[in-house]
Amino acid sequence: MSGSGKGLALVAAVTVTVLATTGVWNPFPRMWSWITTSGPVAPGARWQQELGGTPQSVAIAGDAVIVEYRNSVEAYGLTAAVPLWSSDADWASIAGRGADAVVVTGRLLTKGYQVLDPRTGVARRSDTTASAVWTYQDAIVDLSCSGGDDCRLTGWDPKAGTQLWSVGTGGIGFVLDAGNPDLPDTRRLTSGDVDDDVAGPPALPGLLGFPDDGQIRVIDTATGKLVQTVRPARDQRIAVVAGRVLTVTGTSRDGTCYYGVVATAPPRNNVVWQRDGLNLRTADGSDCKQGRDPAGGYNVVLGVDPYGRELLINGYDGRDLWYGDKESDVVAVNDSYAVIRKDDTLRGWSFSKGKAVWRQTGRPEASAALTPYAAIVVSKNRITALALASGAVRADVRTDAKVFAVGPDGMIAVSGRDMAYLAFS
Repeated sequence: MSGSGKGLALVAAVTVTVLATTGVWNPFPRMWSWITTSGPVAPGARWQQELGGTPQSVAIAGDAVIVEYRNSVEAYGLTAAVPLWSSDADWASIAGRGADAVVVTGRLLTKGYQVLDPRTGVARRSDTTASAVWTYQDAIVDLSCSGGDDCRLTGWDPKAGTQLWSVGTGGIGFVLDAGNPDLPDTRRLTSGDVDDDVAGPPALPGLLGFPDDGQIRVIDTATGKLVQTVRPARDQRIAVVAGRVLTVTGTSRDGTCYYGVVATAPPRNNVVWQRDGLNLRTADGSDCKQGRDPAGGYNVVLGVDPYGRELLINGYDGRDLWYGDKESDVVAVNDSYAVIRKDDTLRGWSFSKGKAVWRQTGRPEASAALTPYAAIVVSKNRITALALASGAVRADVRTDAKVFAVGPDGMIAVSGRDMAYLAFS
């Protein structure tokens, strides 16, 4: 090809990419069938992209798709899967929401992290001291330790990069590292058909609990103050949920466990609500050794009464949000909705309305997940996205892919090394 021909080809390629990424004209849905060597992930996909490996996670950040591998991260345009940037990293997470989202990346066994622009990969802010980082819709919280008993938590605005607050926490840094290490809160209900982080980053809770040598240090995230230090007894487990400190006690007697839950409000430790006989599934077997956080959503806890009936409780004030029968079980839950299964029927339960707002029948083994934009139901190589408030079908496709991320207008599904964008109708 002559020099002028190569120049025209380059101009044409740049023009097509610009038109696709701006939404003016998108030829890529027709092109992916020959770009990728494997079959379609799902019929009707807006685009499909072959990845360089098996992803650890996939997230939507504004108009970019962020793919995390074992030791790298890369970004694609949401409109047409145009490659945007790539970077070396051992972990990656999303903070912020929508157009204000950022990508937080770091290295294992290395202090510090970077806050990257999801569209360009340019660092907006860098840190060289933090050993652990937590990402939320409205904050980034990091932990830095300059000595054994000299650790400090700091809250940051994700988009502006400005400091919100900072507080000393003693020596909590020994057991916490990398991105989003586990804290004593609620344990999400998960499914193998949907990624655990499909809902994206949660909102920053009013209280956060941090383990410290058998104690839990409770931080008020509005003021950035240490408001309480709790040391549970041997038969107790602490969870910080919905602005309350939940103390779960499990006593072994007569070959079984007897449970009780007390919810208190720091800093005065006033009892807000309590329940005798409420099992939050923090232990297995009859020895009552509690090794797990309570199951539930963000501010909602899932319990079982002494008669084997599941119930959902508002962690803030102890109100019953839903009370089931022995044949019903909770499949997914967040602060506003729950998905309840009974026999071959799934129901979407609205806490604000106190009733079911949608039903899916004929799906006895279906799993489900709740996101801010849709309820995802998966069964027998079929993925259905439903409007949360009404159950209107936003997408219904036949595929064996796993759903990794859901945005306002569609979802990202991955099968092997192939990633596809399934747009909502």
